Amino acid sequence: MKWYNYLTALGAGFFLANVVPHMINGMSGREFPSPFGNPPGVGLSTPTENVIWALINLVIGYLLVRVSKADSKNTIAHVLVFIGVAICALMCASGFGSNPNL
Repeated sequence: MKWYNYLTALGAGFFLANVVPHMINGMSGREFPSPFGNPPGVGLSTPTENVIWALINLVIGYLLVRVSKADSKNTIAHVLVFIGVAICALMCASGFGSNPNL
């Protein structure tokens, strides 16, 4: 695999992890920050907007996994997807934890 395939695997993990908070809050009927909020990423969005944002992230994450050519034999690509998930999860914990709207 080429270097950009590995970078794409890292990005896939980031988008796939971002599905979780938006989908859970949206399906639970709770408002939660998303890019559709005012101001974007800080203001609260409706549950429907959060489900839509989660689905957009899911599609992008899936496409990035496909483009990255991460297959069952490529351990490095899997580790990079995991690192992308970890980075996004830690960023979400930090960012949403300090959001006074929540």
